[in-house]
Amino acid sequence: MNRTAIALALSLSLLGCQQTKSSEKTDIVSQGKSDVHSALLQQEKTLIAFSESSLDSNVSLINATAQVNEGRLYITFLGKDNPYAGISIKPDTPWDMSHLDDFNLAMDIKNTGEHPVQLFLNISDVDGATYTRSVAVPRGDTTTYYAKMRGHDLATPDGNVNQELNFLSGFRSNPETWDSDDVQFISMWGKKNLNLKGITEISISVQSNLFDKSIALGNIRLRPNPEMNENFLTQIVDEFGQNANVEFPGKIHSQQEIEAAREAEAKKLDNKLMPDRSRFGGYKDGPKLEATGYFRTEKVDGKWALVDPEGYLYFATGLDIIRLSNTSTMTGYGFDESLVDLGGDGVTPEDSKGLNRVNDEAIPSRHVVSEVRANLFEWLPSYDEPLGKWFGYRGSAHSGPVKKGETFSFYAANLERKYGSEDPLEAWEQVTIKRMKYWGFSSLGNWTDPRFYQNNEVPFFANGWIIGDFKTVSSGNDFWAPLPDVFDPEFARRADITAATIANQVQNNPWCVGVFIDNEKSFGRSESNETRYGIVLHTLKRNGKDVPTKAAFTELMKAKYSNINSLNEVWGTDIASWEAFDQGIDSSIRNKAQLEDYSAMLYHYGEQYFKIVSTALDKHMPNHMYLGARFPDWGKPMEIVKAAAKHVDVMSYNVYKEGIHPQSWAFLEEIDMPSIIGEFHFGARDNGLFHPGLIQAATQQDRAEMYKDYMHSVIDNPYFVGAHWFQYMDSPISGRAYDGENYNVGFVNVTDTPYAPMVEAAREINGNMYSRRFK
Repeated sequence: MNRTAIALALSLSLLGCQQTKSSEKTDIVSQGKSDVHSALLQQEKTLIAFSESSLDSNVSLINATAQVNEGRLYITFLGKDNPYAGISIKPDTPWDMSHLDDFNLAMDIKNTGEHPVQLFLNISDVDGATYTRSVAVPRGDTTTYYAKMRGHDLATPDGNVNQELNFLSGFRSNPETWDSDDVQFISMWGKKNLNLKGITEISISVQSNLFDKSIALGNIRLRPNPEMNENFLTQIVDEFGQNANVEFPGKIHSQQEIEAAREAEAKKLDNKLMPDRSRFGGYKDGPKLEATGYFRTEKVDGKWALVDPEGYLYFATGLDIIRLSNTSTMTGYGFDESLVDLGGDGVTPEDSKGLNRVNDEAIPSRHVVSEVRANLFEWLPSYDEPLGKWFGYRGSAHSGPVKKGETFSFYAANLERKYGSEDPLEAWEQVTIKRMKYWGFSSLGNWTDPRFYQNNEVPFFANGWIIGDFKTVSSGNDFWAPLPDVFDPEFARRADITAATIANQVQNNPWCVGVFIDNEKSFGRSESNETRYGIVLHTLKRNGKDVPTKAAFTELMKAKYSNINSLNEVWGTDIASWEAFDQGIDSSIRNKAQLEDYSAMLYHYGEQYFKIVSTALDKHMPNHMYLGARFPDWGKPMEIVKAAAKHVDVMSYNVYKEGIHPQSWAFLEEIDMPSIIGEFHFGARDNGLFHPGLIQAATQQDRAEMYKDYMHSVIDNPYFVGAHWFQYMDSPISGRAYDGENYNVGFVNVTDTPYAPMVEAAREINGNMYSRRFK
């Protein structure tokens, strides 16, 4: 960690910190809360100012350089050669902001480089909690960016307040609560209600950049929040599911406009493959290898490749979520539960029950369960009009204020408006296939609706989830769901059922590239040994009589140490017997040798998981490749990765970064396996949506440029054999019903209108990928 000779002037008289005179500090602390609140409303207060004196103890640069000029800190983040680069500011004494009511943290930023910059703002407190926000800074003039610290909240049913309102509104990020030319940092993750009695650090960083990035930073200050717009969540969604208050290119205002958009696009879609493509989308102009009649892998001239059924080199590009299940949003209405037939479409855990219809008996009991949600919409149809067919019902949700209730798909309603009421989904399916050909994509990505599996024009990736009543274990951070107890025989039985179900859908079709099973399992995180070995740490505490994985860990250690005293000597423990070990122990980490055994146990768990799934797929789908479980970038312990490599045909990763950074992916050389990106995306806020997505661009054109840079980093890496963009269509502006994601991440928007810059970028990338990859 480098230090910089940059002064940090802590102008914190308002907050009563160490540089305030003692008499002034006493006066401020003794004031009533309302007086401090009033003072804050009257003026801004400088928190951090930069000067050229040599006080360097509070500011740290990490993989960055900086200089001061006229009160601004000019920073160059050296991201090209480093996965992380940033600036950290830590006061000598934590900032106490607890007596302030209604305020935000603001700063002036100018992008002085050649590329848009996504900045991550981390604010940490004395409890060790951190709240992460982010913003994309375009090239251009200096702009003020702000993060709300307190105020503009709504009360939860238990009387508490929830900063940023996300779990009250059902949005991942809400609209601004006041109108301004300033730009709000987008809520990302972490603890939203920080302990304002002690803010210990403010950091600004870039992550996994393909280029060095530069900004000018200055005037970091606390500001009073303007008066809250009490209607900021009222009637903000129009009849087409768009932002009712914002104009943007391609916005639909009428039935005539949506039909005109359909006709204009139809003239371009010639239903032809790109000139260098084989029938299955392979590289027709390249070498012809052994043809097996199905997709397979081969290393050619030092680069991993997929090979299509006819023997041509194949690189997989495409879009995820070519289905309607994620297009529904919670309306804020519910029904008498005794009258609702939940049924279930069995698509995925988050999508099941997402397409259920509300039966006629339940409709009269319809009532508001969330006024915040119900007031979002300018329009919803009635059940007895044609577009009412796109209402649905969800029996459970991952997060949000409505845990179950009515849903509506504006996207599906717009398909009917666009393609007619007779069979809009059939028309949409045909248009989608034509788009994939014209856009140059070589496949249909994960979570493609099985209705596309027999299209026999564009290859597809099949998928499934292993769900059932098997026992579970925990990593301590089970974001989506607890992990399966893979040594429970019921898990193997359910894996077999899943593989048989997928096989029935695929029907041994050679157009199927391969199969993903499960997604983003919480196998462990890299932040610490405790998070990396969470499965082991938590399972060792449990009783092997109830937890088959614990029993398996006991047998693994018995096989290594024979007697318990040998284990105690190595681990530094005093466990009485193997029986006591199996009943549950204190799993605290004591030494390196113990960690080595924890590593072996984690690998043992991972190998059992992937072996069971691989065995089931070999039984039911012997001609199709197993593509793994799509490791999230944040959850891929090397023990689990190596276990997967032993059993899968292609490794899969979901990588929400600006690209494949060489340092972060150096381990691929050791694994030496063909690998595929299951998910990535970029989004912006210039089309009326309130959240750009996990990786942010400043504009739609920036999205397209960042897409090309990402794809080049994949195509140029010898281990990757493809990448799928998440997802086909934008999330609903009001958040998808399952968890509130309201991202601008689609190639088409809610009215099924393609984003022209993204289409042009895709055609360029897909048109040149084979000659670039296999030159």
